[in-house]
Amino acid sequence: MDKFGKSQPVRRLEDERFLRGAGRYVDDIAPENAIHAVFLRSQVAHGVLGALDLDEIRAMPGVLLVLGADDLGSDFGLGTTVLENRDGEMAPNPGRPVLARSKVRFVGEPITVIVAESRAAARDAADAFFPEIEELPAKIDMAPGGATIHEAAPDNEAFDWQKGDEAAVEAAIASAAHVVTTRVVDNRIICNSMEPRGCFAEWDGNRLHLAFGGQGVWGMKRDLAKCFGLDAEQVRVTNPDVGGGFGTKGMAYPEYFAVAAAAMKLGRPVRWMSDRTEAMLTDNGGRDLVSVSTLAFDADHKMTAYKVDTICNMGAYLSGYAQPIQTELFAKVASGVYDVQNVLLNCKGYYTTTTQIDAYRGAGRPEAIFVLERSMDNAARELGVDPYDLRRKSFIAPEKFPYKTAIADTYDVGEFDMVLSRAEAHADRAGFAARKAASEAEGKLRGEGLCYYIESILGDTTEHSRVVFEDDGNVSLFVGTQSNGQGHETVYAKFLADHSGIPVEAIRVVQGDSDLIPVGGGTGGSRSVTMQTGATLVTVDKITENFAAYLGEKFGTEGVSFDDEVFRIPGSNETPSMLDVAAMARGDDKSDILDVREKWVINNRSFPNGAHIAEVEIDPETGQVVIDRYVVTDDFGNLINPLLVEGQVHGGVAQGLGQALCEHVVYDEEGQLLTATFMDYGMPRASDLPDITFNTEPVPSLYNPMGMKGCGEAGTVGALAAIANAVTDAMASRGKGRVDMPFTPARVWAALQGEIAAE
Repeated sequence: MDKFGKSQPVRRLEDERFLRGAGRYVDDIAPENAIHAVFLRSQVAHGVLGALDLDEIRAMPGVLLVLGADDLGSDFGLGTTVLENRDGEMAPNPGRPVLARSKVRFVGEPITVIVAESRAAARDAADAFFPEIEELPAKIDMAPGGATIHEAAPDNEAFDWQKGDEAAVEAAIASAAHVVTTRVVDNRIICNSMEPRGCFAEWDGNRLHLAFGGQGVWGMKRDLAKCFGLDAEQVRVTNPDVGGGFGTKGMAYPEYFAVAAAAMKLGRPVRWMSDRTEAMLTDNGGRDLVSVSTLAFDADHKMTAYKVDTICNMGAYLSGYAQPIQTELFAKVASGVYDVQNVLLNCKGYYTTTTQIDAYRGAGRPEAIFVLERSMDNAARELGVDPYDLRRKSFIAPEKFPYKTAIADTYDVGEFDMVLSRAEAHADRAGFAARKAASEAEGKLRGEGLCYYIESILGDTTEHSRVVFEDDGNVSLFVGTQSNGQGHETVYAKFLADHSGIPVEAIRVVQGDSDLIPVGGGTGGSRSVTMQTGATLVTVDKITENFAAYLGEKFGTEGVSFDDEVFRIPGSNETPSMLDVAAMARGDDKSDILDVREKWVINNRSFPNGAHIAEVEIDPETGQVVIDRYVVTDDFGNLINPLLVEGQVHGGVAQGLGQALCEHVVYDEEGQLLTATFMDYGMPRASDLPDITFNTEPVPSLYNPMGMKGCGEAGTVGALAAIANAVTDAMASRGKGRVDMPFTPARVWAALQGEIAAE
C-alpha cells in the first residue's frame, strides 16, 4: 500500500451518471410490458382474519390476478435464524407466511396481492376490498404477557439468551470497590433509504428472474428456489443500482415471493414498488431495546466486571437476522476496548404487534457500544473522575495483543491510548473550558461527549473475484458484493488498477447478477472492501503467474517478473503491460489465461476502532440541541481511498445523529404507526449536521494482507454515545442527568424542568 499513487483520494467514477439522473434502479429497468402489483395490507395490528371472498375484486376492470395465502399453494414461510436459549433449548420459530394466513399481526402486513394492467387499477381494487378481521388486543410493550401473538411463543417471549460466566461475574461485582448501574434506551428507527423497496419478476415458462433492490443476489436465489421447488439453474436474481441499503435491504421480504408467484401464474412480467408510507409501515425497523448495565471497578477505578441485562423487540415476526443482532453480534464487541474478562450478557426478546426488527447500519455493534460508552460516561460522573482517564485505566495495552475477549473474538492489534490522545488534540479538548464559559455567558449549556468504539467486521469469510480480458481490450472485474451507494465501482477498479497496471478507464466492474457471478458474500457488516479486494489480490497473483509463464514460454526464458505495472523479461527489452500480454495471448490463441477466477478465505476479521468527540450547545429556554463541534479519529488500518472513507464516516455520523436527535418510531396503544410519513417522522436535515473533522491514525490489521479494516458502519457505531454523552454533560451543569434519545427540544426541555428522573 506504499507505492506512489496508491491510497490516494479519488473521486467516485459512478457519480457522474448518478448526478445526471442516469442511474438504473429497479423501477427504471422493469420491462415496458410489465403489469403492476399492489398489496392489500392489514389496517389493524392484531386480529383473526376471516375467509377471503376475492371474486368481486377479481372481476374489477383491469385486474388480472388476486392472490391470498390459500392461492399460493403450500404455506411456505420466510427463513430466519433462531437462537439457543440459556436453558439449552432452541427458541421457538413460529414462521412467517408470505401473505397473512388466519391472523394479522401488524399494521401493514400483506393480506393479498392484486395484479392489474395499471397501478391505478390495482389500487382501485385494493381500496374496494375490506377483509373481515376480528380485532384482538394489540401488544406494543417489551414484557411478558398480553394477547398471544404466536401460539409457539407463550407469553410472547421470542428467546431468552445468556453468554458469559454468571457466577464469576456476580462474584466480581460483589467484591468490587465501586459498582455503577446505568439504564440505556436505544430507540427504534426506520431506515428510510432514498430508494424504497421494489422488485420485478419474469417467468419464461421454466425459468424465473427476479430483480430487486438488495444487498446481494445469492441468498434470494436460494430462497426462491426453495420456495417454488425450482432447481438452482432455474432461478436468476439481479440487483441493479440500489439507492441505499444499510442492512434493511439485506434480507428477503414477503413481497418478492408474492410478485414472483404472480409472474409465474400469469406468464407475464410483474413489477412492484413501495411508496414511502408503505415502506415505513413494512421495512424492517432498527434498534428498539432497553439495557441495564452494571460496571464494577477496583479501588483504582480499573474495570473488573461488566454485566448487561437487555430486553429487545422482535416485532410481529422473526426477520432474517433479528435474534443474533442483540445477542451474538452484540457480544462481539460487548466489552469494547477494555481489558475485562468478567463479562455477562443476558437478553430477552419479545414479540409485539409492530413491524419486525432486523439489521440497521452496524447491526448489534452500535447497540453494544452505545450501552458500554454511556455506562462508562455515567460511571465517570458518579465516581467523580475524568471520563478520558477512566477509559484509559481499562484500555487493553498494546503489548497484550493478540487479545482474546471474554466472550467473543480475538483482537489482532490496537493502540487505543494513542488514538485517543490524537483525538483529544484534534478536538482541542484543552480549549473546551473556554468554549463552555463563552456558551454560559450567552445563557447556553455546553457539553462534551466521548465515545471510544470498536467494531467487528461481519459477514461471509469467503469471497470470489473474476477478471476477464475482453476482446475489445478492456477488462471486466466480476465481484461478489453489491454496491448500495458506497462507491464500489471506484474502489474496486482503482484497486485492480493499482495492482495490475491496467488503466482505471479500461476496467468495468460487474456485480449483482447470479448468472454472471455464481457465488458471492454480498454486502453487509462492513465486509465489502476488505473481502473483495482480498479476492482481487489473489486473482491478480494468479493472472501474474499465468502471464509470466506464457511470456517465459513465448520468449524462451525464465525469471519473468512483474512490478505492478509491466512485466520484465530477461534478455529482452520488451516491457509489456497486462493489456499488452492479453493482446499477445489472444493472438496466440491462449484465451484460457484471459479469464481467471479465484477464491479468498480469511480466518479472522478486522476490528476498526476510534474516538468520536462531540460538543453540543443547549438552549435551556427551548431545549434545542445544536451539535457545535464533531471530531472523529479512526483507526481503519490502511486505506484504499481516503476520500470515500471520509464520506462513509460522514454518512454514518449523520445516521447516528438522526437517531440521537430526532428519529423515533411511535406506535399508539392500538398498534397504529403514528410516524408513517416525513411529516411525522423526524429525519435529520443538512442544517442539523455540524462540520465533521475526520482524521485517521492507522494501525494496520494483521488479519488481511492489505492491513485494512472496514469503515462502512463505524460512523454510526461511534456517534450515538458521543452525542448522548455530550447532551448529558451539558445538562449536568443544571444538576440533570437523565433524558433518553431522541434528544428533541421537548424532551430536553422537560428534563431540564425536572420532569424526568435523574439517571
